[in-house]
Parts: sequence; structure tokens; C-alpha cells
Amino acid sequence: MKIVVTVKLVPDPNAEKRIDPQTKRLVRSGVETVLNPYDEYALEAGLQLKERAGGESRVTVFSMAPEPLKETLRKALAMGADDAAFLSDTALEGSDVWATAYAIAHALRKLDFDLLIVGGLTDDSSTGAVPGALAEHLGLPCVTNARKVEIAGEGLEVERETDAGYQTVRTPLPALLTTALTFGEPRYASLKGIMGAKKKTIASMSLADLTLEQPVGTSGSKTELRSFAPPAARGKGRTVEAADGLAGAQAIFDFLREKKLV
Repeated sequence: MKIVVTVKLVPDPNAEKRIDPQTKRLVRSGVETVLNPYDEYALEAGLQLKERAGGESRVTVFSMAPEPLKETLRKALAMGADDAAFLSDTALEGSDVWATAYAIAHALRKLDFDLLIVGGLTDDSSTGAVPGALAEHLGLPCVTNARKVEIAGEGLEVERETDAGYQTVRTPLPALLTTALTFGEPRYASLKGIMGAKKKTIASMSLADLTLEQPVGTSGSKTELRSFAPPAARGKGRTVEAADGLAGAQAIFDFLREKKLV
């Protein structure tokens, strides 16, 4: 089985997030770049499937990011991925969700895979829209929020997490899968893995290697951030003392009605 896992490189989740007032883009300089935490679960899913499929199964990680961040992918290789593909081009700067998915889809067409695994969200934006857009561009069935995956004949049997429990579905291959945070804790990179990652290949691509019919970057984006502001400071809470449960419930109802929420 040939598996591709998309990995986004994001600012350290523990670092303070800032938006440049001029470019209206997230400031990434001066902040450590790491693998998107959600994508580490996607990678764990891919590695588990590779181990169960056996044979000549492979896991390739793919990322679109500025060239200086390329070596950050070594962590994914140290965790067990076999190789990586990296799309980088200054013309991609400012791409919104639509332009990002469009460019990534064309790059993924250069790779041979049976299964594409994508993290459900990203720590820096969390739109959750890229996986569905990729499935649409690539013409793949899309199964979201997978918490368990088994190989079933020529396809997969997937337990997908829902608000009410879980749902079992089957999908043929090739397919796109997104993972839930309940899939399984991502493995740590061993010392052997870290040393071995230094010898693994990261293949580079640019827009010149793709055949795009539409622009990407700022000019090819369909959304524009025009202004932003920090949220207003939260005011003091209201304390209500109620004689009993009925009086307390009435006080809550009156408050909600005052706010026009009921």
C-alpha cells in the first residue's frame, strides 16, 4: 500500500500568535516551526496501516511551505515515514484555503498513492476545509474523523467519530481519510529514527513542475482579510444567589431572555 500523509508546518502552538498589520498574515519569523499537531495523528494512522499492510508498503509525507522550513520535515521522517515531497514557491505566498487546496492537489497528482491521509485541522487556522477541497479536486471518496482503520479486501473499513458515538463505513481505494485525535497517540522519534532520517529523501517541487490553469497566492485567493482586532476584554461576571433550584433556574432564564438568547 502506498500512503501519502499531508503535513503542515506551523508556528509552535505554545508561542504567542501575531498578525502583521501590513501584510495581514500570521507572523512566522522568530517563532519555532513544528509539525502541525493534528497531522502527527494522521502520520500515526499512516504508519500503523503501513505496518499492518506489510510488503512494500510505504509512507510519504507531503508539505507545502517556504523553502527555509524544508528540514522541519525530518521529524516526520524520524517518526517512520519513508520519504517526503516538498512544494515551495514564493508565488504561493498569501494563498487562502481555495488556492492552497488547488496547488496541493496538483502537486499530489505527481505522487503515486492508494491512500491520502490529512489531519482534520491545523493549529494556525483551523478552517477544516482543505481535506474536503482536496477530495473534490482529486475526485476521491472522503472519510472524515477516523478513529480506527482496518484493511478490508481492496478497500478500508473505518470507524469514524461522531457527536453521538461512532459510525462504521467502508470505502474503496484510492481514498482520502482525515483522523480524529482519538486515533492513537503519535509515536516518538527514536534515536535510530532520528539518525536514519538524515539519509532519507525530501524531493522538492515548485510551481514550474505543476500545470496550473488558475493563479494561486494572493491573486488567486477568493478571500481577503481586510481588518482584524483583538477580542474585547471580558467584563465581570454576574453573581446570583438563589433560594432554591427553581429560583436559580428562573434567574438563568431571565438572564438569557435579557440577552435575547431565548
